[in-house]
Amino acid sequence: MSQRRKLRRVEVERSPRMGLIRPTRLGFRLTLRLHDGQTPEDYMRVLDKLAHAWKVHSVRLASWKPGKVTLVATLADPLAQVKVPVLSDGLLRVRAGLLDTGDPFVIDFRTVPHWLNVGATQSGKSNLANALIVGLAPQPVALVGFDLKGGVEFTPYEARMSAMATERKECSDLLADLIGIITDRMALCRRYRVKNIWHERLPESERPMPIVVLVDEVAELFLMADKKKEQEEVSAVATRLLRLAQLGRAFGIYLVVCGQRVGSDLGTGVTALRAQLTGRICHMVNDEETAKMALGDMDPGALIAARQISPAMPGTAVVIGSEGRWHRMRSVHVTEEQAEAAAATYAHLAPSWADLTPGTTAAPDLDDDTVIEFTAPNTDANEPDAPAA
Repeated sequence: MSQRRKLRRVEVERSPRMGLIRPTRLGFRLTLRLHDGQTPEDYMRVLDKLAHAWKVHSVRLASWKPGKVTLVATLADPLAQVKVPVLSDGLLRVRAGLLDTGDPFVIDFRTVPHWLNVGATQSGKSNLANALIVGLAPQPVALVGFDLKGGVEFTPYEARMSAMATERKECSDLLADLIGIITDRMALCRRYRVKNIWHERLPESERPMPIVVLVDEVAELFLMADKKKEQEEVSAVATRLLRLAQLGRAFGIYLVVCGQRVGSDLGTGVTALRAQLTGRICHMVNDEETAKMALGDMDPGALIAARQISPAMPGTAVVIGSEGRWHRMRSVHVTEEQAEAAAATYAHLAPSWADLTPGTTAAPDLDDDTVIEFTAPNTDANEPDAPAA
């Protein structure tokens, strides 16, 4: 009888046992003790209700451990105005925006080597690419562009790029060259008996320069007007791009794949490529399939949040990075003129493609932080100069 009563008590919904309310810079945090039978998922389902009950902007489940969960409440939206500088704070690290926690949004290629960045026109997708150009330009890295819009996206930054392709045939040839670079670097690693180019046994003088590959409008690589004529070319591109994603990390080649429309209907090559792109950035999209491609296999909650992105806040996205958890993010507003100026200023740092392809190139150390400060304008809904894709 006592056991039955105990089981019935577990089923009854009871008020949580609350700890001390501790203030934070953006609101407050609170630790709750779970009752028997409760799990963190019980609180995940009612976070929106808690935000309304507490009259705050949002409530997030920050962490949990057996028997406890920690909730963080934000009084106001920290993404309403993002006025932080684009910061290059180390090799292959770029602070490109702000998270809804108030922390900086950092793209760290050493931690998360490959990224998928999707978004509709005027969503802020291209603005994030501008921020990456600004952050990577002063670093000892090579930039390679695949611009399937006929070159209109990356041509202003061509001075800082070691190579750029604007047609699918050119992309296929350039991908073949990149696979060749991987093969050379494999031989280098075998010679020194190391598994990647960052191993301490590899002499600094022998360490090849990292390469960041920016792909714009990836769907154009897979679309076919005439399947009979283009099938072979599309297959070659898909295979080489997938191989680059699978092998690139160990040998210092990193991918940022962007697109307005990315769906499984483009072929199995897109789905296989998606599986290799650990970092996910989903801006406002026009179709549910693209959001599912970016976030659906990672976290259902992230997918719901992506559908709620307002067009009045361009540059806002749902991101999943090294933590494996999703956050809302808003990128710093970087104009094309600012990105073009950064590319021109650091054009002398771009290695020639001829220097990269036959062998390896030593990369100098990046000891000191390099800061490029741009004052981001107010990107509220009523501002005319909000970031455009």
